[in-house]
Amino acid sequence: MKKLSIAALLLFCTAMNAQSTPELKKHFEAFYKQMKQQGDVNGAINALTHLVVLEPSAARKDTLAYLYANAGQYLQAVNVLGAEKKDTDTDLAVEIKAISLKQLNQPQLAVQQYELLHSRKPDVYTAYELVDLNLQIGKATEAKKYLDYGLANVKDDQMLPFYESNPPYQVPLKAAFTYQKGLLQYNENKTNIDAAAKTIDEAILMAPNFNLAKQIKELLLKQKESANKPQEKKQ
Repeated sequence: MKKLSIAALLLFCTAMNAQSTPELKKHFEAFYKQMKQQGDVNGAINALTHLVVLEPSAARKDTLAYLYANAGQYLQAVNVLGAEKKDTDTDLAVEIKAISLKQLNQPQLAVQQYELLHSRKPDVYTAYELVDLNLQIGKATEAKKYLDYGLANVKDDQMLPFYESNPPYQVPLKAAFTYQKGLLQYNENKTNIDAAAKTIDEAILMAPNFNLAKQIKELLLKQKESANKPQEKKQ
């Protein structure tokens, strides 16, 4: 009798849960809509998380990850979507993974996502990210491939923002690619600093406000100066 009562109770609870799910879904859909209207990002994330649990879908997960990434919560965005490369991912999911993994300082993983994104929709901005990431992980051949693509397809009016200084600034994307060309030359031959510095100078000529390029050029010249100094003889 006791076993029968427990079974009956479980069936009753299951039935109640099945009946309540549509109501919960309706509630959180209304809650999500209201949070969006109010511009409450945390509230929208909360509502959408409940909806993902109640009725999972790729579109909802993509949107949830987008909200996290847009709020600077990159780890949470990756946790929603996963870090692995998936050909079945939507373009939005791939882009969110790429940006989030880059921000989390995971260039090895980020480059896989940017490569997938670029293979679907070749783009000079994606190419720039691939040059930068491949140089970070020591893949000069891959970096050169995307650098060549970028220099061949970049338009004079395309700009790229930089955030390493306050306030941020932007430079022509062509100047940014030229700067990366100088870095590639240095990576390919670290003894020929003059060639790399000359190329970076070309980038600075295109963008006199290019602070990062100026800083890197200065570091390279200091490195050359240090290498050329005669070493002191030991007493």
